[in-house]
Amino acid sequence: MASTFGGRAASASSLAPAGIGHLGEGVERVVVAADGSGDFTTVQQAVDAVPAGNPVPFVIAVRPGTYTGRVVIPADRPTITMLGLGRNPRDVVIADDRANGTPNPAGGTWGTSGSASVTVDGADFRAHNLTFANLFDEAAHPEITNRQAVAVLTRADRVAFTRVRFLGNQDTLYVNSAAATTVARAYFRDCYVEGDVDFIFGRATAVFDRCRIHSLDRGTTPSGYVTAPSTDIGNPHGFLFARCSFTSDAPPASVFLGRPWHPSQDPNAIGQTIIRDSRIEAHIGAVAWSDFGTWPWREARFAEYRNYGPGALVTPDRPQLTPAEAAMYTVPAFLRGSDGWRPDRRL
Repeated sequence: MASTFGGRAASASSLAPAGIGHLGEGVERVVVAADGSGDFTTVQQAVDAVPAGNPVPFVIAVRPGTYTGRVVIPADRPTITMLGLGRNPRDVVIADDRANGTPNPAGGTWGTSGSASVTVDGADFRAHNLTFANLFDEAAHPEITNRQAVAVLTRADRVAFTRVRFLGNQDTLYVNSAAATTVARAYFRDCYVEGDVDFIFGRATAVFDRCRIHSLDRGTTPSGYVTAPSTDIGNPHGFLFARCSFTSDAPPASVFLGRPWHPSQDPNAIGQTIIRDSRIEAHIGAVAWSDFGTWPWREARFAEYRNYGPGALVTPDRPQLTPAEAAMYTVPAFLRGSDGWRPDRRL
């Protein structure tokens, strides 16, 4: 499918920003522009134009603007790359505004998964230089008590995000897989994630590399929880944060690094969050992990290693990896799998 970009035919290399690498010739590409100057005016229209089982990579380049409306990337649309064409990730915003408890026109409510602004089921999806947001306004909807509002839900394997912002409140980023025992890998590099309650959660193997993780101030005690992993007991790799920065405007010692989520009380969901070589600000206190209902945090797989900053305290309530353990919990080890996937080398 041909497209125009800036009044001329767009080559794959001309649509590839520095940092994401050469996309190669023969790559299909389209441009989305809200003002009608591209091939499509909405992101979903561009996704729908991707042939089922597309045999070659497909680039959706998005011009600056705010694009509202649900986006779903089906499992039969693999190897899609979504590129923001602005100067920075703030220039392209892809968003919706549903929560778990928002009424669904088809009946009932949307639920947590259904609240996602963007759902990624297609393998080998990549996104670069844009913002994904859930704009659900909690204060404007006091009648809705189930306020989980997902910006992005991933269930596919080998998905990668670079220079991407994820904005929301509760349950901002849902990194999951197709089934409890199915491993799905996700890589985040130089990204920004913000929220308050369990805002990075799910059972995927997810690596956050040099990202900023920002906890919003809810004005409550506690002010929030960063992670809620539900890693299956058979998966040795859950969430890994390496060389990240944990920031917040919340009061000191008011935010927890995580708590163990057991969906449907699944006893095999033994969540893992590892935080290493990262800066942690004072919103994290001496007790950094929390129980989740009747599930104690000490039975989960939570640990830190060589963190620093005012919130990087070493206490009996903050388990630390040994050097030997740290040598096993690395970015390549989490992502490699049986196919040797190394997105950190190419991005």
